[in-house]
Amino acid sequence: MTLPADPATQTDITLARGEGVSLWRQIALELEHGIAEGTLAPGSRLPTEAALAARHGVNRHTVRRALDSLAARGLLRIEQGRGSFVAEDVVDYPLGPRTRFSEVIRAQNREPEGRILRLAEVPASAAVAEALRLPAGQAVLAVERLGLADGRPVVLGLHHFVLPRFAQLGAALEGHGSITRALALSGLADYRRAWTRLTARLPTAEEATLLRQARARPVMLAEALSVDPDGQPIDYTLSRYAAGRVQIIVEGGGAEA
Repeated sequence: MTLPADPATQTDITLARGEGVSLWRQIALELEHGIAEGTLAPGSRLPTEAALAARHGVNRHTVRRALDSLAARGLLRIEQGRGSFVAEDVVDYPLGPRTRFSEVIRAQNREPEGRILRLAEVPASAAVAEALRLPAGQAVLAVERLGLADGRPVVLGLHHFVLPRFAQLGAALEGHGSITRALALSGLADYRRAWTRLTARLPTAEEATLLRQARARPVMLAEALSVDPDGQPIDYTLSRYAAGRVQIIVEGGGAEA
């Protein structure tokens, strides 16, 4: 089979049938070639499944299998309701005692953004209470925040702040979504991560939607505790990183903040 120079602009592409290579694999190879050659640029949207099926003379199930195989390898990202996109360059994300999201993203010539998705007082679960040294069920401030780089979601963080110490944190977050800035406005100029646990799992439907990734692709989890300069716990966080867009680098045994 001869691969086209630009699979994004070809029409009526003829696949080799009956030659031992499945049709979905031929489509996947064609798209992979376009990605490798740069004719399918990072972040670009692919034609719809229906358009690709018509172009190749196959059914949509065949196209979907090809796209799913590339997504599983990290070459594509499939967003529910939006389509399939060529995977972008991976963000290097170092985890250190004083790593700050905005600084990390700007250091790689990308524009950081923080979006507050949820803010509410909730009873501390057993895990949260243990980490923050609180009685189980005591109220904490839960803040769910989506961190983006150049408009692309890279991390979904669920923070749990000690109350009543950070009762005004919600107001401090308004308009910018920066945790570090909000803590400074709340009287805490410096903090660090005491520990981090790294694991991985498949995302929930909501996580996959927010991170714009396929549910079949795992997310990396960073469970971490932040403390003030006196070593007092201030924030227990569960961060979920888009595995296809982020490469975590652990620095000196520390953790992200």
